[in-house]
Amino acid sequence: MKILVVNAGSSSLKYQLIDMQNEKVLAKGGCERIGIEGSFLKAKGNGQEKVYEKAMPNHKVAIELVLHALADEGIGVIKSMDEIGAVGHRVVASGEFFKKTTLVTPEVLKTLEETFELAPLHNPAAATGVKACMEVMPNTPMTLVFDTSFHATMPEKAFLYGIDYEDYKKYGVRKYGAHGTSHKFVSAEAAKYLGKKPEQLKIVTCHLGNGSSITAVDGGKCVDTSMGFTPLAGVLMGTRSGDIDASAVEFLARKKGLSHADMITYLNKQCGVAGISGVSSDFRDLEAGYERGDKRCALALEMFSYQTKRFVGAYAAAMGGLDCIVFTAGIGENTPIVREEVCSGLEFLGVQFDSEANKKKNDGSIREISAKGSKVKVLIIPTNEELVIARETAELL
Repeated sequence: MKILVVNAGSSSLKYQLIDMQNEKVLAKGGCERIGIEGSFLKAKGNGQEKVYEKAMPNHKVAIELVLHALADEGIGVIKSMDEIGAVGHRVVASGEFFKKTTLVTPEVLKTLEETFELAPLHNPAAATGVKACMEVMPNTPMTLVFDTSFHATMPEKAFLYGIDYEDYKKYGVRKYGAHGTSHKFVSAEAAKYLGKKPEQLKIVTCHLGNGSSITAVDGGKCVDTSMGFTPLAGVLMGTRSGDIDASAVEFLARKKGLSHADMITYLNKQCGVAGISGVSSDFRDLEAGYERGDKRCALALEMFSYQTKRFVGAYAAAMGGLDCIVFTAGIGENTPIVREEVCSGLEFLGVQFDSEANKKKNDGSIREISAKGSKVKVLIIPTNEELVIARETAELL
């Protein structure tokens, strides 16, 4: 069976077509800067690579371009959509509605719409991707694979907020987390690399991208994570504020004359490193600004790195130790300055950092960037959420 995996992020869309007989990737690629000027799709297939430069104002256009690339005469690997046995869609938030991978039905899609307010940048994009695929492949089974599943092992002391307990029971207001498929994959890969069983390790996984989350993985299970009721919580991100005092939100809303809905949009789409830098939500643009001496770009990078470091330290304390730090996703895999800033000052935990190894260009392999003899290993592990999604889709079908 060939399974197409669609992974829609807030400003990106990755895909892979995987032959599940041998888990071989037949084609893959990614749309970048969706909704941002200069969007493009970089696609690989048939041993070739092709870049499609096209405006992608939304995820529906991105999906259509991906399907076009899969059947392209040059790099295409299929002749028709009938060759795709199933499509697995990554979905960020499930709320209390879904506990595991779910087959798409009209009723499920309707229920999915009820989760939009939990992940306003992602779940609507995921639903758009599902509908776009269904238009082209109406008879192909599709699944929803949720980021929240891996975080279901969090204890109450970690996922509850300090609100009336009855309100939690009535409304489901609690921490759900996100990026679970990524944290699940890289923590398992870290254990393999270190030659140990997951049960033997305490790992902090840092999924750093346009959306970022940090997770404490103790004995192979999530015990805490930085994102909360929605993906707005945690560290500041591309356009998201991250953690902020609720009273400050009310204060800002009054001062700016914003409604509740407008304030949520503001916090999700006009803040984060984009708001701090005044330049961009793209870390490549921030690095360029930093290099030319832009102080606000430098400040945005410093804030992001500092907040990530703060979660690493907190989770080491929560787990009662630390064996490994993993960096993954777009920023985690490709931004040396962030990795070095995060690890700087963590010597008291047993982290010895290798700056030269850290500066080497990303080659897509697992790389160790801790110094020889470091008590805590620091690894760069390319994430593969798509493989996790494909496996869960195949297992369900």
